[in-house]
Amino acid sequence: METSTGFVYQGGSLFCEDVSLTDLARDYGTPAYVYSQNAVISRLRAYRDALAAVPHRICYAVKANSNLALLGVLAQEGAGFDIVSGGELFRVLAAGADASKVVFSGVGKTREEIRFALERGIHSFNCESEPELETLGIAAAGLGTTASIALRVNPDVDAATHPYISTGLKEHKFGIDISDVERVYEKVHAYPNLVADGVSCHIGSQLLSIEPLLEAADKMLALVERLRAKGFPIRHLDLGGGLGVPYKPSDTPSSIREFIRHLRHRIDAAGLEIMLEPGRSIAAEAGVLLARVLFTKQNGSKTFVILDAGMNDLIRPTLYQAHHEIVPVLERAGRKIVADIVGPVCETGDFFARDREIPEPQAGDLVALRTAGAYGFVLASNYNSRPRPCELLVNRDAVHVARRRETYEDLVRGEALRPH
Repeated sequence: METSTGFVYQGGSLFCEDVSLTDLARDYGTPAYVYSQNAVISRLRAYRDALAAVPHRICYAVKANSNLALLGVLAQEGAGFDIVSGGELFRVLAAGADASKVVFSGVGKTREEIRFALERGIHSFNCESEPELETLGIAAAGLGTTASIALRVNPDVDAATHPYISTGLKEHKFGIDISDVERVYEKVHAYPNLVADGVSCHIGSQLLSIEPLLEAADKMLALVERLRAKGFPIRHLDLGGGLGVPYKPSDTPSSIREFIRHLRHRIDAAGLEIMLEPGRSIAAEAGVLLARVLFTKQNGSKTFVILDAGMNDLIRPTLYQAHHEIVPVLERAGRKIVADIVGPVCETGDFFARDREIPEPQAGDLVALRTAGAYGFVLASNYNSRPRPCELLVNRDAVHVARRRETYEDLVRGEALRPH
């Protein structure tokens, strides 16, 4: 990537921008999610600068990190937003976003969510099935409004990523098969309150190579030509998100600029507004999960390092077999050990790394799990009745508590004992 992560060692201590993580742990406790505001902004600007010469709309994928303060920063920067639920729409509006810059994706929109989005005047809907078209058409007619739609096309392109985050093959639940999509576009004529002026696809996430994305773009541009020949006023092409980030030192993802450079050769002559929905590539590297070592223990030949953070705080390693670099907050010379880094949750699957070589830690040491700004807190839970961590947004030397740490009282909020 072209931009800094926002996290660097200064004098042997890990900093987020101009704030020491040691100070953050002292002042706000652990575990804690820490985000660099300027790293987030720089990534959004990298997309914007690379697309400056073509009509474009950058819609941040809210599912990656939906913290209100972070959404507010992106809204102030002029970003659009890609949402997949009514709750995400509520969040971006609460953060000050312009509803006309919102696109609603997702395979299972409810009638209530559709109506909410229509009433707020969002930019468009990415529709994923014929029943959804019917539901949206009826809702728009009932409100006396029109809805801009794009059918989400399943282009049958292998994203070559983890199967849980691959979305572009025929066996996946997402989108409409590219061999059937022209027939479905014809059905839009039955709904006078729908305007089919776009096409959309998203083949998956954490793509380290741009080749699958470019293959999908070629298929989509050929589809645009066929639809325009049939009289559909296709004005925008939504290519989703998916650019990967370096979770491991050996990862070498394509850069934003490289992706756009190759994409421009394909779109310059098409006269289309290009929509992109980056999430992970904006937020992931801009965040860490800050945790403290509770104990180390030995079971036979196996060494375990037990943190105060658990799988309820960051589930990606056990859910996706995902890798996160785990680094000491204070650099220290000394021997290294091979250990499993685990949490306190009562599950064997509660681990962050297995057989990982790390500098030998002591109880009380702080560690940072890197590249945790996307799909970290948004997947957190209260499993084992553990309060969720705080979220801290750092801007140079200023720290904003973007979400306070939950309390035990928060754990039972909304619950009620059965009457005697």
